[in-house]
Formats: sequence, C-alpha cells, structure tokens
Amino acid sequence: MNAESIKRASAVYFTLLKDKVIDENSELFQTYFDPEVRQTVLLLADESGTYIIEAPKRIQLVVQPTGSVFATNFTHLKEKHRQIETKKHFHLISVVIMSFLATIDRNQAAKIRTKREGISYYALERQVNDLIINWDSILKGTPTFGEDERIDMKEVVTTWKYMEVDTEDYGIKKGNRRTRIGLIASSMRLLETEGLIVILDRDDIPKAIPKNELFERIEYLYHDYDRYEVFKKLMTTEAKEDEHAENQSN
Repeated sequence: MNAESIKRASAVYFTLLKDKVIDENSELFQTYFDPEVRQTVLLLADESGTYIIEAPKRIQLVVQPTGSVFATNFTHLKEKHRQIETKKHFHLISVVIMSFLATIDRNQAAKIRTKREGISYYALERQVNDLIINWDSILKGTPTFGEDERIDMKEVVTTWKYMEVDTEDYGIKKGNRRTRIGLIASSMRLLETEGLIVILDRDDIPKAIPKNELFERIEYLYHDYDRYEVFKKLMTTEAKEDEHAENQSN
C-alpha cells in the first residue's frame, strides 16, 4: 500500500468523521471505492470503533453500538446534548426515537408515506402515549414485563404519565423539555443533529421528515442488531397499533 493511497484514504475517513456522510456527487465517493483506499478506510474505521455503511448513493460513518440500540451511551449523549439530564430521560428519549423508527420501518408504503408527509410531533406524542398506556396495562398483569429486554418499564411508564400534557400551543411549550411535547422535540433534535431527519414547520406544528440516510442506516445497520429488533417488537405489541399508524401523519 503506497503513501498516495493512505493519503486519499485519510481524506475520505476524516471527511466522514467531520460530515458523517459522503454522497455520490463528491469526488471522495469515487475515491472510496478504489480497492486500496477502501481497505484502508475500513481498517481506520475498525481500529477507531466506527463502522462504514455503504449504500448505492452515499457512504456513512457511524459509531459501533456498545450495548445500546443507538450508537452511543448515556454518558456520551449527556455530554453532547444538554437536554438529556438523567437516565430516565435517556430511556424515554430512546422510546420516542424507537417509536419513530418502528413507524417508518414497517413496509414500503409506510416508507413512501413518511418520506412524503412526515410525522407531526403531536401524532408522535399520541403514538407514544398509546404505547405507554399499553405497557402500563401489561405491567399490571406482568410486573416483570421489560426485564428480559433490560428496560425499567415501571420507571418509563411512571415518568411519562406524570409529565405535563401539552396543549396545541407549541410556541409556548417547545422550550420546556419537561413536557411531553418538549421531550418529543428533544428526541427529534438528536436525529436532526445526526443528519437523519429534516424538521419542518418548526414554529407552528412541527413534523419530522426522515431522510434517505436514516432509511439506509435502518437497512444496512440496525437490522443486523438483535437489540433493535427486540425494541422494534416492543413498539408494536398489539394489533391496534397497526390501525393507529395509518393515521399518524395527520
């Protein structure tokens, strides 16, 4: 492997570190697929605990999961995002994000619909609330529910139930992360920061539009992790969730 290949590979890898993604319009996209460059980039990624997602029109760099379905842990997230104050908020944000992912990771029709229409914060709040109500009902009959998945269901349910319920006046409530809609906003900002969604109508009734980068991450990364599939199954415990999902973009 010559010095020129190492130089080109470094340019690709450090651009990915900075921007997280290189699309097909970049010269570096073609550079990456040079066999020697690709081998070096993959080696750099492996040595640094990162992972390259190769999709037809872009390549992405993500951190390899360390026990979490999301490619980070509580300590790292808390340092990076001030809105995550405690582990219980981290767990709730994880539930919100997984609920969002489970919605778009259903079938081709759901993918097309959510790419076109997005999911409003209020629709997502209703969906999470339905989920929590369902979990609360299961806990009454099965107090150990969630233990196999290493989730403190009682804490998640209790924290959500006692959060302030927001009115439709998002403009007043949006800055308060201790409200339900504030928690939804914080969760979506995490995905926005990672370049995985676009947030529209931010000052009215905001909605999240999933980007192709998110669908690629689901297809080429998340589906390979058992914990993602476990979480996803928890999001769709009952058939009534399927009926609800058809109307969640309204």
